[in-house]
Amino acid sequence: MLNLLQQLASQPCEKVALVFEQQTLDYRALCERIEGIATHLRAQGVVEGQHVALLMHNHSAFVESLYAIWTLGAVAVPLNPDYTATELTYILNDGDVTYAIVESSEKIGTLAHTTIEELSRVKSCTPGNWHVVDENLALILYTSGTTGKPKGTMLTHHNLYSNARDVAQFFHYENTDTVIVTLPLFHVFALTVVLNAPLFVGAKLIILPRFSPVVVLETIAREQATLFAGVPLMYNYMVQTASTHDLSSLRLAISGGSPLPRAIHEKFAEAFHVSIAEGYGLSEASPVTCFNPIGRAKIGTVGTAIPHVDIKIIDEGFTEVAKGHIGELAVRGPNVMVGYYKNQEETAKAFANDYLRTGDLAFVDHEGYVTIIDRKKDLILVGGYNVYPKEVEEVLYSHEKIKEVAVVGKRSAQLDEEVVAFVVSDEALDEEALKAYCKERLVRYKCPAHIRQIPMLPKNSTGKILKYEL
Repeated sequence: MLNLLQQLASQPCEKVALVFEQQTLDYRALCERIEGIATHLRAQGVVEGQHVALLMHNHSAFVESLYAIWTLGAVAVPLNPDYTATELTYILNDGDVTYAIVESSEKIGTLAHTTIEELSRVKSCTPGNWHVVDENLALILYTSGTTGKPKGTMLTHHNLYSNARDVAQFFHYENTDTVIVTLPLFHVFALTVVLNAPLFVGAKLIILPRFSPVVVLETIAREQATLFAGVPLMYNYMVQTASTHDLSSLRLAISGGSPLPRAIHEKFAEAFHVSIAEGYGLSEASPVTCFNPIGRAKIGTVGTAIPHVDIKIIDEGFTEVAKGHIGELAVRGPNVMVGYYKNQEETAKAFANDYLRTGDLAFVDHEGYVTIIDRKKDLILVGGYNVYPKEVEEVLYSHEKIKEVAVVGKRSAQLDEEVVAFVVSDEALDEEALKAYCKERLVRYKCPAHIRQIPMLPKNSTGKILKYEL
């Protein structure tokens, strides 16, 4: 079977591969840079099977280094450079990382490393015969740790290759596509959707160091970009810019990472005349499992399973439930992880038979479209009734003065739970008026008992709201 390295090397040599700031690399130059960095790492003692951390924001060096690590048969461990030294120390130790490629060495102590600046002086080399073993580890991706200590998700070369191939097929990626890369490349969503899958078909990547709604909109318009992928927070900020930029070149806007509120979907379509394709994935599945098909989207769903991925909805006894019934979403396919690094107990919990348990409540309709109801752990029980935070959040997002919402459960004195909503707005809001707004649109037990206005919601590096902090 082919792998991502061989696929990259097979692309037309003089086709532009990536653009970063003032640097443009065609596919030949990219492959020569990858070989040069691999040669440098080999001289530093990096060998097959070694765990190498990637600690940097979006940069062409991230792409070059990631593929260079793979040419050596080593395992990449991408990390958020904004983590504190304490957070990094835990992951570096747990992940048995012995070398790192970094922007800055100030957070990694005495760990052997190479900096981006040092890589810029590395000479390019003619590529050799790149080959990896499908079943060998390619990545250890640490989960965001929103519910406890981060776990290292182990993904093989076959996991990554299959998901890149299937995403490219599902969305009809072409070598004529121009892709805006502003999602953080250390996150699995970006790795597959805006890095590996576009490189798989020979597309052009425009890498932005960080997300800025104005810069993204300007870049799409100027470069006539055809593909953009972001998280709901990014689309929300882009809508709020009140931009008049022409996005008519954009044939595909993809959303993942967390649920896309209907209000944001509608506002983006109204402002830019582009419909967002919402999907669903998780680190443990490399990550993509479902997406809305081009031209056949159902707003409010995360679409249908991509090629080679099987999905089913299961009950507490791991038995599949009928169409239209709510249960836990489980997935199976060549993209699913081999397990958590050094954590057999959590690995065992993650699987029901040979299906990966996602921890998300969902249902599937008769056409195969999946609707995510909420995280299983976020379910709120009020007087014996189930309240799904997403449903309450959708109502509050429809309020014209509310910019962001998060709904959580709070244990009451009677050992029941209450619905609590946290909202963000540019102006002072009246709590009782907001409660009345909800009561017009929700049955009483779903209505928030408390609505608290705060300056901003706590989020991780990819814009996912950290509900445990609320």
